[in-house]
This record gives sequence, C-alpha cells and structure tokens, in this order.
Amino acid sequence: MSYTVAIVGRPNVGKSTLFNRLAGRRLALVDDTPGLTRDRRESEGRLGKLEFRLVDTAGLDEERPKGLAARMRAQTEAAARAADVVVFMIDAREGVTGLDRDVARWLRRLGRPVVLAANKAEGRAALAGIGEAHALGLGEPIALSAEHGIGLAELGEALARHAPAAPPPAPAREAEDAVIDDEDRVLRLAIVGRPNGGKSTLVNRLIGEERLLTSADPGTTRDAIEVAWNWRGKRFVLIDTAGLRRKARIDERLERLSVGDTLRAVKESHVVVLVLDAVLGLEKQDLQIARLAVEEGRAIVIAVNKWDLVDEPAKALRALRDRLEISLPQVRGVRVVTLSALHGRKLDALLEAAVAARSAWNAELPKAKLNRWLEAMEAAHPPPLVRGRRPRLLFCRQVARRPPTIAIFGRQLTTLPDEYLRYLANSLRERFELPGTVIRFQLRQGANPYVDGR
Repeated sequence: MSYTVAIVGRPNVGKSTLFNRLAGRRLALVDDTPGLTRDRRESEGRLGKLEFRLVDTAGLDEERPKGLAARMRAQTEAAARAADVVVFMIDAREGVTGLDRDVARWLRRLGRPVVLAANKAEGRAALAGIGEAHALGLGEPIALSAEHGIGLAELGEALARHAPAAPPPAPAREAEDAVIDDEDRVLRLAIVGRPNGGKSTLVNRLIGEERLLTSADPGTTRDAIEVAWNWRGKRFVLIDTAGLRRKARIDERLERLSVGDTLRAVKESHVVVLVLDAVLGLEKQDLQIARLAVEEGRAIVIAVNKWDLVDEPAKALRALRDRLEISLPQVRGVRVVTLSALHGRKLDALLEAAVAARSAWNAELPKAKLNRWLEAMEAAHPPPLVRGRRPRLLFCRQVARRPPTIAIFGRQLTTLPDEYLRYLANSLRERFELPGTVIRFQLRQGANPYVDGR
C-alpha cells in the first residue's frame, strides 16, 4: 500500500519533531533555530495500525524566496503535490500568522486532503491559537504536542480517513519469502567527505533528478538525507551527508548536530563512499574520515570527483594510490574511482565498485581454506620470538561478517605484535580477493593445563 503523508508549515512550528515521533526514532535534526531543515527527508511512519510513507519538509518562509531559499520552497511544494495527504502544522502558542493564512490558501488550491494540526498545544496559552485555526478553512484543527506525544490518537484517526483500503492478505508463499533478510537486498551507501566536494551533486546525478539542494557555498547540506533508488535491478539507499570539517573548526551548535547525524549515517551504512576533490587532492581530513569508516567496520570506496579538472591524470592517480597505501594500510587495495559528478561521468563504475566492496565486506570464507591459508602463512613467516617464546597459531575460523572477522586460536597470542596481524590481514585480502576490505581478528588462546594442578 502506497500512502504518503507530507508535513508542511512555516519554520520552527515542530515539523521535524513530529516527523521523528511518527518515524519512531530520531532521524531529523531538531533545534530551536528556524530553518534547520533544508532538504526533504523521508521515512516509514506509523500511528497505531496505520502505516505510511512520511515526508519532512523545509519551512515555508515569509519573504519572496530567491536562490537557495527558492529551491527549498520548491522542494516543499513538490512534496505536498506528491503526497496523498498533507499535515499542515501551525504553532498554537503563537496563533495564526499571515504566513499561515497564505499557506492555507495555497493548500486549498492544491486540492490535496489536508489535516490541520495545532502543535505545542500542551498549555492554556495555546487555547486562543487553536480557536483562531478554525478560520483557516481547513476543517477542525487537531490540538497536539509533537514533543510530548499528546493528540497523536486524534491525528491517526484523521489520517486514517484519507488512507486507501488495505490490500488483501498475501498468499502463504509470499509471506514466507518476506522472511528473507532485507539487509541482503538493499545496499545502504553513505556519501561522505569534506564540505563542498560534490556529494549532493553526485547523488542527484545518480538518481537523475535534482532531489537534493546544491550550492557553491559550503554547508548547504545539514542533515543526512536518505533516498531509495534502483540500479540494474539492485536496490540502494543513498545517504547524502553534511561535510565533515576538522574538529577544531566545529564551533557552532548546528554544525555539531550535522556532524553527529553524519556519524550516525556512517554507522548505519554498508558501504561508505569517500568523495575527494581532485583539485585539492587527498588531505589529512580525508584520511580522518576514512579511518572513521574503518573503525566502524564499513566497506569503503574512494570517489575522486572533479577529475575532468586534473591536468595530469595518470600522475595524479599514481600519487593518490601511493598515498593511500602508506596512510591507510588498514584497507590496502581500496577501490578508487575517478569521476565527474557534474557531468555524470563514470557513475556506473562507482556503483560497480560499491557492489563489489559490499560483496567482499559480506564474504563468507570456507573454514578449510582459511586453515590451509593460516598454516601456509605461519610456515612462510613464523611469528617473532617474544622473551624467548614464539606464539603458535593452531587454527582459525570466521566468526562474523560485515566486516569479515576471523578468530585465531593458539598459544602465547597476547604477545603477537600488530605488525604480524597486518601481515596476516594483507595476505588474507590477497588470498581471498578482498581488496580494500576491513579485516578484524580475534585472538583466542586456551588455558594452560599445567596451571593450578589442572
């Protein structure tokens, strides 16, 4: 059942708070600063037994918008036109404003079903505003508090009146197929990098529409926006994120919120595409972002954007690969794709690299082959002696995927140096064709049978 609910209204009336409440988790950034939301954000929503597609939108401003503000308003209007029902929110404590009346007139002309919600109605100060809302000509206002969860039952009843009839139950075989883990069907791709590297432009070119706001000014994207998309029969969720700057430069509250949202997006992704600016090259902040993805155990692909502006491509690519080998040994052999998001060049190559990276990140390694590999590694280069004793690697097995995690069993493993583990990780990537994949080891050693008389 396709049923879409869009939340609209002027800035700072509580749209994102209601969005988070109906989505069941904190997805949209919430702050007292007006205009925090810029791009429209979508999620699955639920109220009781009613399920729907939920859309949060940017606040409609009073002034005649120009530039970025005009495109923000266009995004909001597009969301309202595409919705099955619009929730129009006002601030009951402030009462009905001139802008509220303008939006109400526009919604009446739009011809979409509208549910009028008077938010922040938890106190006596809101009574006058709720009374004024009747004059908007959109029916009985619903008094609610998105922050405290008041009035949601009434909102659910109003939305249900506009919902399509429920489809018949699926046949038994289809119900069984639904049990298949959706993680293996959908690739969650987080697009990360420094500000103004072309992340939003890249997402727009991939999906073939101006879905995300772009600007020459850094910091246009403030929160992580998810876009569902299909490519060659594969399902993707593309996650556009706010640019990450050095921690010393992050001093504004809104930017700290944006950075936190980007970190959440990285943790919830399968593959992280690190977008580099080909003109600026690989900088220290890029490596910090890549290491963050490594620490979270995500698969990584390097996308070098604006490659059409590079004068000596072969030399620049060789220097980039050499720098990555030295500065990012944790994912040796990481896939590097040169492209131009503005002109749409080599986008298929990027997606192919992402699919391959997710496949390696999700690999299941045969136990017998793993143990033959470990035996050969120890025979070729035994672990170094530590205080006259040499660690012994007895056998191993894979204990987890996403990323591949290998448990090594043996003796004296607590003395195994990090250099030897890096040697094993690089060999494992080469032996099992897992280039650029994060490899984790768990060292497990049995108890000494001669201790305490055992």
